[in-house]
Amino acid sequence: MAEILNRDTLARNLESLIQRIEKARIGVSEHHIVKLVVVSKYTAVENIATLYELGQRAFGENQVQQLAERMEALEELPLEWHMIGRLQKNKINKLIDLDPFLMHSLDSLELAEALDKRLEAKEKTLECLLQINSAREASKAGVTPEAALDTYREIRERYPRILLRGVMTIGAHTDETETVRKSFETTRRIFDELRPDGADICSMGMSGDFELAIACGSTMVRIGSALFREA
Repeated sequence: MAEILNRDTLARNLESLIQRIEKARIGVSEHHIVKLVVVSKYTAVENIATLYELGQRAFGENQVQQLAERMEALEELPLEWHMIGRLQKNKINKLIDLDPFLMHSLDSLELAEALDKRLEAKEKTLECLLQINSAREASKAGVTPEAALDTYREIRERYPRILLRGVMTIGAHTDETETVRKSFETTRRIFDELRPDGADICSMGMSGDFELAIACGSTMVRIGSALFREA
């Protein structure tokens, strides 16, 4: 069972995290905007409610079923829910019914086709990010950097129910900072090329690498473990 943290601990952790985000953001530009999405998959719903009281609004879940459970448990709070994990095709209808604010993990043309078909049947739309496997790791989902531009534009052209807002990536799984930096810079270059195509979100950076991601141009970070720890 997930640990319930006291309000003071969460307040300190959130304040510390926001200060680190701010420092990294200002290092890029005073005008650079970075949004925090709290990854809540390992924490208790009570901690989410406390963070809401402390001013946090955006939360992300990796699994559709857990997203559904959290949304139901906290339905009285006006939270902004993000789907950040890999979407299985047999969960598409469920996700559409939940109507999340943003889905970060649209990782193929095949998934886009299946998603658009269900969206059309339900007469709905869904805002999404194209996931790019910029680290070129077999364990990660996403389109290759070489295919990203064409894939993004093809989804926009062929699947009108999918409203693409930008791109997402997961940094390279290594302690070598330059390798991680390169994966973020690759994604940021693609994002910049897609701005004329409506891209305005570049989601990259998690607890272990978000400051580097922001330095490379991230506009949205997904952070969990750095927040849910005892002080």
